[in-house]
Amino acid sequence: MVQLISSKKVSAMQPTSKTLNGQKYLVTGAGGFIGSHLVEALVRAGADVTAMIRYGSSASWGNLEYVDEEVRGHFAVIAGNIDDGDFVRHAMQGIDVVCHLAALIAIPYSYVAPLSYVRTNVEGTLNVMEAARRLSVRRVVHTSTSEVYGTAMRVPIDETHPLQGQSPYSASKIGADKIAESYYRSFDTGVVTLRPFNTFGPRQSARAFIPTIVSQALTQETIKLGSLTPERDMTFVTDTVAGFVAASTTVGIEGQTINLGTGSTYTIGHFAERILRLMGVEKEIVPDASRMRPDKSEVLKLVSDNSLAASAMGWTPQVDLDEGLRQTIDFIRNNLNLYRPGIYNV
Repeated sequence: MVQLISSKKVSAMQPTSKTLNGQKYLVTGAGGFIGSHLVEALVRAGADVTAMIRYGSSASWGNLEYVDEEVRGHFAVIAGNIDDGDFVRHAMQGIDVVCHLAALIAIPYSYVAPLSYVRTNVEGTLNVMEAARRLSVRRVVHTSTSEVYGTAMRVPIDETHPLQGQSPYSASKIGADKIAESYYRSFDTGVVTLRPFNTFGPRQSARAFIPTIVSQALTQETIKLGSLTPERDMTFVTDTVAGFVAASTTVGIEGQTINLGTGSTYTIGHFAERILRLMGVEKEIVPDASRMRPDKSEVLKLVSDNSLAASAMGWTPQVDLDEGLRQTIDFIRNNLNLYRPGIYNV
């Protein structure tokens, strides 16, 4: 077991209008893209937050390094591995709510290291659920993904749509979702599963296509992408995070799986052209075979039915697509050292 706790323990902070009254939250995967934004939102809402990051040889806190100055010093950081059940159980002692985001998410890497995805995504989720059961944690918000639906059989995609394992990554997330479901059904663990459609925004890595487009537009003569025809439903990160906060507080939704998405979809090619237009640049968009998924693995269309999120939690997306893209472009432009072309092709 590996455990490191930072000296940045939660301290008094003026909460936003929606207060969580000092409830103790653990965010797994807090060093990631969505996780770091969620830590910020929870601290601002008055929660006592512990941020779990993956243990590594460096002292980096990942994306937590980029949280707003007013949030720094108001949350604790603990480092370890989600696939270590003893560590997870220790980290969850005394916690009221767990927001479980820790996962391996890069689809291309799942083709070459599928066992890593099972260990992290499936076994890691099992560790969280078992600890929640033993420690009587009030609520676990488990993170799924729209990738579990595969290519849409019908649109918009509601929560009853069949699940299709079109990549080892999506298969591992289906397994994790079913583990979470089983703990609700078997042990009455207070699980809510959120199924975000594609999220974008500041701090997202170049594994995702929007940062790839922006970073290449800033540094290269052409924009190299995989297939340009798949359609994606993109939600800005602050809207996704608002869904997590709502899922952690809404009464009576235990056992439910809830989509988070905008209900609108555009092709990858459309996003590339839209981003270039917002950036005021003209560059050729070139399909790159090395970036394409195997034919039967590519998810061709994702578009959410978000009506359950609206009716069950009062959640609807608030951020305009172009406004979200502008914020993302600004972050990448100001942090271009984080975006190295070519290193995410595996």
